[in-house]
Amino acid sequence: MQFLEKVKMIKKEQPPVTVNNPESLPLYWYETSDSVSRRFHFESDGHLSMKLVDDARPVPQKMAESFLNKFFPSGYPYSVNEGYLRYTQFRALQHFSSAALSVLSTQSLLFAAGLRPTPAQATVVSWILKDGMQHVGKLICSNLGARMDSEPKQWRILADVLYDFGTGLELVSPLCPHLFLELAGLGNFAKGMAVVAARATRLPIYSSFAKEGNLSDIFAKGEAISTLFNVAGIGAGIQLASTICSSMEGKLVVGSILSAVHVYCVVEQMRGVPINTLNPQRTALIVANFLKTGKVPRPPELKFQENLLFPERPIQDAGNVRVGRALHKAVKPSQVQKLKEVFAEEKFLLSQGKSWTDMVLEHDATGEDALRGWLVAAYAKSMTKIYNDPDDVILQDAYDKMNDVFSPFLSQVQAKGWYTDRFLDGTGTRFAW
Repeated sequence: MQFLEKVKMIKKEQPPVTVNNPESLPLYWYETSDSVSRRFHFESDGHLSMKLVDDARPVPQKMAESFLNKFFPSGYPYSVNEGYLRYTQFRALQHFSSAALSVLSTQSLLFAAGLRPTPAQATVVSWILKDGMQHVGKLICSNLGARMDSEPKQWRILADVLYDFGTGLELVSPLCPHLFLELAGLGNFAKGMAVVAARATRLPIYSSFAKEGNLSDIFAKGEAISTLFNVAGIGAGIQLASTICSSMEGKLVVGSILSAVHVYCVVEQMRGVPINTLNPQRTALIVANFLKTGKVPRPPELKFQENLLFPERPIQDAGNVRVGRALHKAVKPSQVQKLKEVFAEEKFLLSQGKSWTDMVLEHDATGEDALRGWLVAAYAKSMTKIYNDPDDVILQDAYDKMNDVFSPFLSQVQAKGWYTDRFLDGTGTRFAW
């Protein structure tokens, strides 16, 4: 539809206006799009005003658009990266199952303590256990922030596993009421760690979807969906607690199902997150794909190749590289000088072993430096299988080969949307001369 067909300029009937005062002419127009007609006009102060004139859309379509406006970022789906819908769907189901499970565990806690679930007694239990032991868990988990930056997906899954573990302890507390304080305290300790891990990984996960710098909008709409399904889950939990889960057997069966759904949903969420920062696993996968196909995958293409449970496993096709060991442990003292000569202009050192190759980074090394080191290690590993040359000769040949291909390789990496200005290696040890 042409723009002139969408926008109809209509002049209001009025007395003739002199040419000397053209600004006194009021201007308004109608725009029609998707069966919705809107009237636009300028106020006397120059402010543009809009009024809905006619909306011929079916009621279901109106409701769907209203839902999208409230729970999805503005401009969805064009304002977010791939995988956001999948992430949101499983996140909603995750919060629903988690909220329902929480209601059941709270009821079990109160019964195990010999209390009836009145608001005053629930507050006392919450203060002693949740605000006590849970804070201890938060303090311990807060020291692991660097690892969460490197592997937010793994820690997000671990957070929900810890949460379900704590909830499970609360759920079975009526079976052994004499251990009420121990079970409830340990359960809330695990929940405290889960809360910190979940909150700490939320920002990098949301950031991966911010296609237009709309991080705040994505965050706000994500919290809206969480709140909505948490409320629905609480309602479902109350209904279950008074029916199927009124007996201990029912709680154990339903609780196990809800916990399984909860963890499954968070795993599926993480499979849809296209994080574009470089960490050891993603760097290795980029190098492995490049050596196989000559092409660099985009973050959405790589997300299904990531090992979410054991991300630290070396990848054979990328040279079996391990990052983060201390220099004195990774490199023999007799080899340090030779390696410094081979990599004189680099911010990394490589030490080949029988099972893997150690890469040690300087304190200011970036993602670009890590990519260079990984390429050298991968080329050296493949050459070792073919040639019987000494390690220093193979490393030098691999280094020369890396320099030949690195410029077009780096251009591909950056063009595909990967950030190379930093390398997130968790708590890995770095060195400085």
